[in-house]
Amino acid sequence: MAKEQREKLIVVLGPTASGKTGFAVELAKQFKTEIISGDSQLVYKGFDIGSAKPDMRERDGIAHHMIDILPSDASFNVADFIERVKPLITEINSRGKVPILAGGTGLYIKSLLEGYQFNETAGDEAYRMKLEKLAEEKGNQYIHDMLREVNPEAAERIHANNFRRVIRALEVYHLGGEQISTEKESELVYDAYVAGLIWRRSDLYDRINRRVDIMVAKGLVEEVRQLLDSGISPDSQAMQGIGYKEMVKYIQGTDTLEKAVDEIKKGTRHFAKRQLTWYRKMPYVHWYHPMLYRERGLIDNVSWNIARFFKR
Repeated sequence: MAKEQREKLIVVLGPTASGKTGFAVELAKQFKTEIISGDSQLVYKGFDIGSAKPDMRERDGIAHHMIDILPSDASFNVADFIERVKPLITEINSRGKVPILAGGTGLYIKSLLEGYQFNETAGDEAYRMKLEKLAEEKGNQYIHDMLREVNPEAAERIHANNFRRVIRALEVYHLGGEQISTEKESELVYDAYVAGLIWRRSDLYDRINRRVDIMVAKGLVEEVRQLLDSGISPDSQAMQGIGYKEMVKYIQGTDTLEKAVDEIKKGTRHFAKRQLTWYRKMPYVHWYHPMLYRERGLIDNVSWNIARFFKR
């Protein structure tokens, strides 16, 4: 597809707690546009505090898409994401705006930008039976480790004992495996400027720890308790997100609150490392270090680079 025909897209990515939400909102104001969430956890209704879902004040009048679109017990994967987001990008472009895709789910963003195709077949019986036989021989953890190798973000969300969902996630990867494993050429599906926020590790970890403390202060325990009381299963996909599965253990009496909070911080730090692993596979990202800019310097600099990119 010729460059002139490709739809335009601005992407804001970075590890968790890097400041993507506020940064994307400021960019959206600059370009008078709308934001599409690229975060796999924000799609769920009721999962607000633990997912760091931006409230109406934080959205600051900017239209946000792909937030609160699914019930709490629904499943959601990369193929679902692409199916929903592509029409949004087309529709916003048709109104003369360049949408901003903001989020940290590396597999989702990379797959969208590089045009991965996912087989829509309901499943692969032979592959499923092979996995079940492996599980019988080597245990559920072995199958979960296989998932972590190909999709660490899904492995983080899905408990090893939730065998049905582990197998389904591996099936999704397997059915689109040829496309997923093939490196794409440098030209992306979209005429996209991809801006990434990067921090020194120590600074990022400090931000993560502070954010978890704020989540607890805002009522994370109460949010998880209400979700459980409403009938949401602890094994649901949404409840496997970092911050939720740890609080379930506390509420069920398995862990202390102190341990749960510590596990959330540790899990979030590990998640940030895995996100950066995904981003390293994306050589087209323009990286920015927020600490190197004062006041609005970062926004002004990135805005200028984006405007120049689309004028070329």
